[in-house]
Amino acid sequence: MALVTTTEMFKKAYHGGYAVGAFNVNNMEIVQGITEACREEKAPVILQVSKGARAYANHTYLVKLVEAAVLECPEIPIALHLDHGDSFETCKSCIDGGFTSVMIDASSKPFAENIAITRKVVEYAHDHGVVVEAELGALAGVEDEVSVDADNAHYTRPEEVEEFVAKTGCDSLAIAIGTSHGAYKFKPGTNPQLRFDILEEIVKKLPEFPIVLHGSSSVPQEYVQMVNTYGGAMPGAIGVPEEQLRHAAKLAVCKINIDSDLRLAMTGTIRKFFAEHPDKFDPREYLKPARANIKEMVRHKLINVLGCAGKA
Repeated sequence: MALVTTTEMFKKAYHGGYAVGAFNVNNMEIVQGITEACREEKAPVILQVSKGARAYANHTYLVKLVEAAVLECPEIPIALHLDHGDSFETCKSCIDGGFTSVMIDASSKPFAENIAITRKVVEYAHDHGVVVEAELGALAGVEDEVSVDADNAHYTRPEEVEEFVAKTGCDSLAIAIGTSHGAYKFKPGTNPQLRFDILEEIVKKLPEFPIVLHGSSSVPQEYVQMVNTYGGAMPGAIGVPEEQLRHAAKLAVCKINIDSDLRLAMTGTIRKFFAEHPDKFDPREYLKPARANIKEMVRHKLINVLGCAGKA
């Protein structure tokens, strides 16, 4: 099976009451851990590459890693997606370079400018058989190239979504209902609540249209504790409750982005390995258990959060 777009994935997810996991990838071990879990659980998957990942690992290396995953896992549909493309040029480079889906994030721009930029990307992408995710609303937090302070974050306005989708022609829409980027999403002691009232209003205005949630890592506390136990300092790292993400997946949310959880699993595992094996230096020895824990983390998400196991 070749790389696919998200069109058929989202259609099945919308009517099946589940979401497809979108996992950010930066190196071979992360790609392997994700796709091995998806192959074993028979789940579709979106492998995402951010602008920061392209700068770190090089566009060509990342594309070839994903192509290798397609060869190794021919039973499952895999889409290659640009996460948070910040310009037409970045999106064009990925479209021309083998991606099957791109996100243009012009959410920081005024409404009319967001529409104009998104429309330009959509026209080019559709001419090349590529689908486009856009964003309306602004999530707080920091992750890779994305940085939005709390003062500039705002929920998606349901009254704007119909006009935005109609004028841009985008294929899916990322909305802001209370998630945020990074591992420090909520303050300790608070009771995080997503704005399902906003989601439900958007669903009414955009029936059968794929909705996307960014900033949806749950920040598993066992890995936060592991990081802190073995020399890290991450006090107050709290994510989105998994039961709320599962509820969102049963509605119109067809794609849920997960990034920080995998980074925590990898970093915590490596810190623990070196604390227990200070004489080791072979990357294969410490990356192997890190890859295994990423795989188990993804497996858990597929089954218990996204609900997409067995949906390939």
